[in-house]
Amino acid sequence: MVSIFKTLCIAIAFTFNFYLIAQAQIPYPSKPIRLVVPFTPGGVTDTSGRLIAEQLSKKLGQQVIVDNKSGASGNIGTQLVASAEPDGYTLLLAFDGTMVINPHVFEKVPFDTMKDFASIGKIGDAVLILVAHPGLNAKTLKEVVSLSQSQSGGLSYGTSGTGGTPHIAGELLKLKTNANLIHVPYKGGGQAMTDVLGGNIPLVYTAIAGAIQHVKSGKLHAVAVSSGQRANSLPQVPTFIESGVADFEINSWVGLMAPSKTPKAILDKLNSELNAVLSDTDIRERLNALGITAMPGSAQKFGDEVKRDLIRYGQVVKSAGIKSE
Repeated sequence: MVSIFKTLCIAIAFTFNFYLIAQAQIPYPSKPIRLVVPFTPGGVTDTSGRLIAEQLSKKLGQQVIVDNKSGASGNIGTQLVASAEPDGYTLLLAFDGTMVINPHVFEKVPFDTMKDFASIGKIGDAVLILVAHPGLNAKTLKEVVSLSQSQSGGLSYGTSGTGGTPHIAGELLKLKTNANLIHVPYKGGGQAMTDVLGGNIPLVYTAIAGAIQHVKSGKLHAVAVSSGQRANSLPQVPTFIESGVADFEINSWVGLMAPSKTPKAILDKLNSELNAVLSDTDIRERLNALGITAMPGSAQKFGDEVKRDLIRYGQVVKSAGIKSE
């Protein structure tokens, strides 16, 4: 009986090892890949994800299918990827708001950014901009801060919602300048833009893509951009650093991640192909039209940025007392 049991165990072990070897010899990818986008279709983040998915499909020889799983400010779709098999066939379109802000503003999130995910690479940065109604008696950042401090009620600034990157940027600006700025959250950047155009609020902090046409037409005045360098699309607008706020660089980023424990060989292949896509001039221009600056680079560099932002945004959230609504 013992001999039979040993023989059976050896047979099972042999079969399992054979399966692992066979799986390892199958070239990746050998079937379609699902790219989970944790937001509804149509937004800038979703559009950039679809562009990357289309191009990766060509590079990898397998279709990369976009699967929108929205809800709970991106937490639902993100958790789905966190619990997926780490085989390279379920990927996440990672957004800074979900990955490094949600863990601080929500009482509980169903994933751990640093433990549950492996970085593939950054797609790019969306430059943020502070814009004002042209009737506001302040044009430079210094004048905006001074005006806010001179008014007992302060100056209101609108954003796309509580806990988003523009909100974090606005609160960090308050901490660094002692400006008397009052946050007004909207259900989307479009509503905030409508109100500042109508003069109902004096300021809006938003992604540059949502404001550029109004700045160029003169309907809004651009105060400053929060990127490290001036934006190519609005080179006449100074950065916050140039305007006197040291070490003030905040971009809303988007990238690709996979479940943790995904084999390094698969992560390396995906990173290589993603960087090839992002190095294409046409793709860079198409991303730029969405307000996103392509940022090819290593998985480690992207992972380091995620870790850095998770820490520093947590400090801002705590100082400002931001909580999800």
